Amino acid sequence: MHEFSMTTQIVNHLLKEAKKHHAKRVNEVHLIIGKLTFLGLEQVKFAYNLLVKNTIMEDSKLHIEEKDGVVQCNTCGYAGGLKYEDDPVYHIPAPTLNCPQCGGVVIIVGGKECIIKSIKLVA
Repeated sequence: MHEFSMTTQIVNHLLKEAKKHHAKRVNEVHLIIGKLTFLGLEQVKFAYNLLVKNTIMEDSKLHIEEKDGVVQCNTCGYAGGLKYEDDPVYHIPAPTLNCPQCGGVVIIVGGKECIIKSIKLVA
């Protein structure tokens, strides 16, 4: 469950920022999470709500924007969404690292982010 570990780091960072700005409360947090982080958004929200209890972040609103994965092919120059393989073994469609256009190997250029986009503080 890497969601709890990642969310712990996010909350700790936010608390440090709030302290640096002498905040009395944190009202809102906006995150951008890439689909290729494979973080479960519901698990992140659950962990967030547990971790902010009894802090200046308690009752803050968490907004998460999910960012699609983006790949680039060095063979044909394709840049865009991923190709997914729907194998019943995985229970969910799994992204491949093959170009949807030519089948060549691609590199991931987006969708692995986990970014604190903004935080609203009350001083």
